[in-house]
Amino acid sequence: MKAVLCRAFGPPDTLSVADIAEPVAGPGEVVVRVRAIGLNFFDLLILEDKYQLKPALPFSPGGELAGEVDSLGSDCDWAKPGDRVIALSRYGAAREKVVVAESDLIAIPDELSFELAASLTITYGTTLHALADRGELKPGETIAILGASGGVGQAAIEVAKLMGARVIACASSPEKLAFCRDKGADEFIDYSREDLKARLKQLTDGIGVDVVYDAVGDKYAEPAIRALAWRGRHLVVGFAGGEIPKIPLNLLLLKGADIRGVFWGEFVAREPEAYADLIRQLMDWAVRGALKPHIHASYPLERTGEALAALASRRVVGKIIVTP
Repeated sequence: MKAVLCRAFGPPDTLSVADIAEPVAGPGEVVVRVRAIGLNFFDLLILEDKYQLKPALPFSPGGELAGEVDSLGSDCDWAKPGDRVIALSRYGAAREKVVVAESDLIAIPDELSFELAASLTITYGTTLHALADRGELKPGETIAILGASGGVGQAAIEVAKLMGARVIACASSPEKLAFCRDKGADEFIDYSREDLKARLKQLTDGIGVDVVYDAVGDKYAEPAIRALAWRGRHLVVGFAGGEIPKIPLNLLLLKGADIRGVFWGEFVAREPEAYADLIRQLMDWAVRGALKPHIHASYPLERTGEALAALASRRVVGKIIVTP
């Protein structure tokens, strides 16, 4: 079978496609025939050995997948061949078949396509965990979303609106903000041209925002924190801007505010039942049309490196999918 392999840490163009032996399921495991793979910014960080997760070489990228159960090992409880499932793989999904623990699988409703299902696990899962569990976002509150046109940004717009919040989308170009408008955001800031703190204060009549959803970090984190309201919550989701910022702690003291970490992978590992419930909620919303993941582009498996390069270019709006 075909697999995309990272043999040495580096940029996406160092990936290669190879024929490898088909996997065999062990006790409690399932072989899944992969139909769709969701790519995310952290896939790039793993490839360059810049992420907290450090797989042994060689490995395949791809942190989330959707597909069909192909075969079973012993001691499996519910899965059967042909079942439509999703799984959070963290890495390793960019192959025609993968082995997954049955306990890590969640069934996909028949009404949901593989491509849309593979768009939900990380971006929307991270977002619902961030907004509901870590941010405690309430109806009527105002949230600022940094990097609002990206995969997690789009998810944050949709989920925040479903939760009854007022959404301020922050992105780096008029084109990206137009996309955010289409996804339902209420207000817009182009932080490549506008002062982020000043505009957030202006749009909230000087009060500040209740929650900041920050997947960007870098130079945008501190002005966003300075624009928090009393008892505001700044959610640290990622650092797509490059640098991990150093924040003056007096800013939190003066506002009675919080910085709260959002570590999706660790949440999944530590609270598997809560994770499964969360994913089922997202799939239910998607089936009902309340969530509409935007797929920027779909690539065949052989072009996974090209797909990741597109993600690295920062020109992507929404999600990149690979389909073996």
